[in-house]
Amino acid sequence: MASKLKLKDKAKRLERRRLKTRQAMKGSQERPRLVVFRSNGAIYAQIIDDTKGFTIVAADSRKIAEKGAKSELSKKTGMAIAQEAQKKGISSVIFDRNGYLYHGRVKALAEGAREGGLKF
Repeated sequence: MASKLKLKDKAKRLERRRLKTRQAMKGSQERPRLVVFRSNGAIYAQIIDDTKGFTIVAADSRKIAEKGAKSELSKKTGMAIAQEAQKKGISSVIFDRNGYLYHGRVKALAEGAREGGLKF
């Protein structure tokens, strides 16, 4: 019973962080928002234009042919989304970590995106 309550509290804390960070940032056509979603097995990234409300570019670690540690795949995913963004003419984004702490796989994705040429 105590573990169920702990999980609910953890989910509430994540949702609170997600909403708090989301209030301050809005993606535009000139500077869209790079959103990160992290699951147990994969990491996903999207570049979203909030004024029009659609996804411009998306990438995830499942589509990378190479195998390796999750943090390595996250970095490669960041580089992949940066390359796709460069093809669409996007060089600067707002980084939305989506309530996750800037640590581990989220940090690796951000570093990979920076190495790929995105500025944030």
